[in-house]
Amino acid sequence: MRSMNPYHRHILNNGPAELEDISLVVALASLFGPTGCEDRVAHFVLEEARRLCDSASCDRMGNVVGRISLGDPQKRKRVMLSAHTDEVGFMIEEIKSDGMLTFGCLGGMDPAILAGKRVLVGNEKTLINGVICSKAIHHKKKSERDSAVDSDKLYIDAGFTSREEAEAEISVGDFATFDEPADNSFTFGRDGQTLKMKALDDRMGCAVLIELMRKLNRERESLSLDLDVYFCFTVREETGCSGAIVVSEKIAPDFALVFESTAVGDIPDAPSEKRVAELGGGAVISVADRSTIYDAELIDTAFKVAKKNGIPLQVKRYLSGGNDAGHIHKSGVGVRSLAISVPTRYLHSPTCVAHCEDYRSARAIGFAMLEAINEI
Repeated sequence: MRSMNPYHRHILNNGPAELEDISLVVALASLFGPTGCEDRVAHFVLEEARRLCDSASCDRMGNVVGRISLGDPQKRKRVMLSAHTDEVGFMIEEIKSDGMLTFGCLGGMDPAILAGKRVLVGNEKTLINGVICSKAIHHKKKSERDSAVDSDKLYIDAGFTSREEAEAEISVGDFATFDEPADNSFTFGRDGQTLKMKALDDRMGCAVLIELMRKLNRERESLSLDLDVYFCFTVREETGCSGAIVVSEKIAPDFALVFESTAVGDIPDAPSEKRVAELGGGAVISVADRSTIYDAELIDTAFKVAKKNGIPLQVKRYLSGGNDAGHIHKSGVGVRSLAISVPTRYLHSPTCVAHCEDYRSARAIGFAMLEAINEI
């Protein structure tokens, strides 16, 4: 049995080390945090928020919220920065008599990517190695080889030989996520700037929030901003955005910047209109998706300040998906909202792929937008 990989062990034993840039993304994405079991991620970000913010807390839903107040209390606008802590994963539905585990998917996943993938199975305290299993191709009929196996016909093999043996370690209702490779080779490409990991949706967004938190804390005396900035690390985005609903109703922000990953199709033979955005082209600004029409002035402002500051930025050119903004923008009396996303290939898979410069672009435009909102 393995309780956690080296990154998990380092983070939980030593707290949130002073990680910078891409190493912060790696540390966050390595954590076990499927929808409904985001505790390890919450622990990490709460420790950072307590160290850097004027106030920080975790609510009864599991959302972590930190606040940094700047400038004149009579002039402050309330700005909500949001990123979700959960990743796609699985819930254990049944333990079979031979120790095999059946599961349901938490978040949308293509069944074709599941068979043969390594997973971690467990809960807030214990994690165990496993693999998603299916019949080998040698045992399949010819008709079975032409299509992916549905997830309800797959199992997780965690090395147990009986129900009793399995129940000594895990329970129905426990969780699973994709596992990370042991070699920790998270970047690739000639320039070493392409990142490959699980859970980049939305641990890159969480990393942006932490880096903005650090910047505001470090430079607060020199900043001419009149803002209450709320750093909101929300839960359960992948299954309905319930965490964001609670946080936005409580904070009642004037503005919201939602930091996300967006699925892109910039691969050979994809029609240009379906490519969505390009890796290496900068952060992505959404005009609309399936749940939100974004604030026109904020969109226009984002591109103006990006041009002024030399920040690469691109528009999302395909109407799809949704995120926490779908609930945030219509909470209370309404919230002016903008989505800032890192373009990511192979989203909701064991290995998402993003470009480090796009992450840096999202971070840069995030701070620039705080300065711009201060003047609106």
